[in-house]
Amino acid sequence: MSEPTTTPPLSAEHVRTELRRFLEERTKTDWAADTDLFATGGVSSLFAMELVVHVERTFGIAVEGPDLRIDNFRTVNAMTDLVLRLAEAGSGE
Repeated sequence: MSEPTTTPPLSAEHVRTELRRFLEERTKTDWAADTDLFATGGVSSLFAMELVVHVERTFGIAVEGPDLRIDNFRTVNAMTDLVLRLAEAGSGE
């Protein structure tokens, strides 16, 4: 009998690295984890929707209701915190 496989919990480092990779690929800019992506003009509010879709698909979470705030997508660190919080909440169901 085989043992069930489990997905290891997400690490902040993995999430941060993936988000920075996506942003760099799409914007051709290397972003520091604490840079305000919107205040610097690096990304638009329209691009925020792309970020939401990417985060949901990549990390298997749903960003809904009060979590759909631009502040949650303002920096790589803010997105990392959001992903880890939602992934933790989803694993407790």
